[in-house]
Amino acid sequence: MKDSIISINLDTQTAPIVQEVRGRDYIEYGSDDFGKNLYPQFLIDLYYNSSTHAAVINATAEMIAGESLHIDDTDTNLDAYVKLKKFLRHANSKESLHQVIKKIAFDFKLQGAYAIHIIWNRERTEISEIYHVPCERVRAGRPNEMGIVDTYYISADWSNTRTHKPYPIAAFNSHDRTSTSQLIYTGSYSPNMDIYHTPDYIAANNWALVDQRVAEFHLNNIQNGFSGSYFVSFANGIPTQEERFQIEESLKEKFTGASNSGKFILTFSDDKTRTPEITPISMADADKQYLALQELLVQNILTGHRVTSKTLMGIDSASGFSSNADELNAAANFYLNTVVRPFQLNILDTLQTIFSINNMDLEIDFVQLKPITTRFTNQDLAAVLTPDEIREELGYAPLEENVDVEVREDLSKIGMIDGKPVFSSIEEAQAHAKTLGCKGYHKHEYEGKTAYMACESHSEATGLSNFITEFGEDINPEWEMVEEEVVDGEHLDFDFETELNKITNEKIELAEDDAEVITSRQNARSTQDGVNRSYNDYYKVRYVYATDNFLENKSGTSREFCEIMVDANKIYRKEDIVNANSLDINPGFGHYGKEEYNLFLYKGGPQCRHYWLRRIFKTSLRNAKKPIADAEVISYTKALSEGFTIKRNDKLVAIPPQRMANNGYYN
Repeated sequence: MKDSIISINLDTQTAPIVQEVRGRDYIEYGSDDFGKNLYPQFLIDLYYNSSTHAAVINATAEMIAGESLHIDDTDTNLDAYVKLKKFLRHANSKESLHQVIKKIAFDFKLQGAYAIHIIWNRERTEISEIYHVPCERVRAGRPNEMGIVDTYYISADWSNTRTHKPYPIAAFNSHDRTSTSQLIYTGSYSPNMDIYHTPDYIAANNWALVDQRVAEFHLNNIQNGFSGSYFVSFANGIPTQEERFQIEESLKEKFTGASNSGKFILTFSDDKTRTPEITPISMADADKQYLALQELLVQNILTGHRVTSKTLMGIDSASGFSSNADELNAAANFYLNTVVRPFQLNILDTLQTIFSINNMDLEIDFVQLKPITTRFTNQDLAAVLTPDEIREELGYAPLEENVDVEVREDLSKIGMIDGKPVFSSIEEAQAHAKTLGCKGYHKHEYEGKTAYMACESHSEATGLSNFITEFGEDINPEWEMVEEEVVDGEHLDFDFETELNKITNEKIELAEDDAEVITSRQNARSTQDGVNRSYNDYYKVRYVYATDNFLENKSGTSREFCEIMVDANKIYRKEDIVNANSLDINPGFGHYGKEEYNLFLYKGGPQCRHYWLRRIFKTSLRNAKKPIADAEVISYTKALSEGFTIKRNDKLVAIPPQRMANNGYYN
């Protein structure tokens, strides 16, 4: 009878057990139910085997990490700002701080804790590097007499400590910097836990396990088509153990698996009483029961994670994608403020401790990752989008009226004067004037006929052409371009060229007899042009109008302003671009249709796909006693630029309006 009955234990314990084991220096985390001292690995296995559970963790971790980190610009401590900017770019030799934080955020959500490896500099005065340490590799040492853990242990695999022997690492202590390497292990408060931290979803672990088992059940049914749906009994006596094994293997080989579906069993017997009996095991409404179970476990997993909207986690709802933006906004705001934000504040507190040690204790925060619908309501979007743009978002073709206007306008151009189109009728010129933001028309003679150009005056229509002619420069072949990059955070009032040349002067050692000559000439140097001195390195800084080719061109065409600027292929001084704000070179694209707006920040206006690209040219190098490292001088100037009267708005210089909030429209 023993071999005739199989006992299946369905009792599963998912709560961690923390216990101290004699003879060991560390505290185990986990019980024998899921691998002794392997509770973090159990959480990882659960993540890999429950699709709903994994979706929530992935989405939440991304929200915690956000898009990036932002330094508060209210503090004017330039040294601290430059220092912190450098640390944000290089938290260690391979990663930026945000890359490290993305790993930390994932561990924090999955494990309820995170670990950071701290590297002190040689003098122990500052923290030089920080690294993420996978949380599952960390175990706490025994607390000291004060109840504080002063040592942690790291192992690549706690299931095999003979091969991967745990090694100690000192706990983080800013007052005791004896060890070069230290470890920060922290997390959120967990009830009944003194050393370790549990994840916030721990109450939903059983449901995540059910999700895993349901998936395994369906997989086994597919792989073993002959599942527990039939009961086969033989009436000709009890065979031996070996015979039973052979019968079992024969049935599995012939009738299980997807390829054997639809086959039938054929038996031969001289006695009805000895014929095998095959009894179907039916389950009433099995399909409905599985659907109900699936819905129940998904809901309970989401509840354990405090998720109020499936769509927010990228999980399809029964009714499809919700069209109610207000409901999605409410769900997103609730989750971001009550779930995500506490995670972020914990990480920020840890980072601020590091920053304060390095004398760069400036306030930083996460640039929040949100669905677009959390930023703008349907009414907001309707206010800034054209009917055709709304139709495009909904998957409909543009209105026929607008399509006809565009085609008719393109075909009606009879020529170009000063880079501007002329038309055969007044109506067409007036229609084109609306696209330029001006009114009316004016006349021209074109090939012996009267033609009509948009705008009431020629100067109004050709202001851009005049700007290009007067201020645009061709690239001088004698100039050597040493750097080209997107302008990032350059303030409108920061004279990049002047500062670049000033730093160069400080770094070059000149002969004493030349010093007076340089001093006398320095005062005569213009604000933009680096003077080509015969004995020095000097730089020129110019800006070019460039296209962001990775942005979608929704209309299929570019504004005439942008086409002319790109085709001109000119370079410009910064001061000329800034002063162009007072010129009517792209009228009608300012706030409320104003003719003037900030060309340096907003380029061709709302929805524009263009930005300013900075190019740095070097003039000549002759009698400098010491070679100049271009990268060094330029990098230092960039740092100064970033710290110059910091204004968040200056980031707009490098951003095409289409990538801005509201697509560059005034809020």
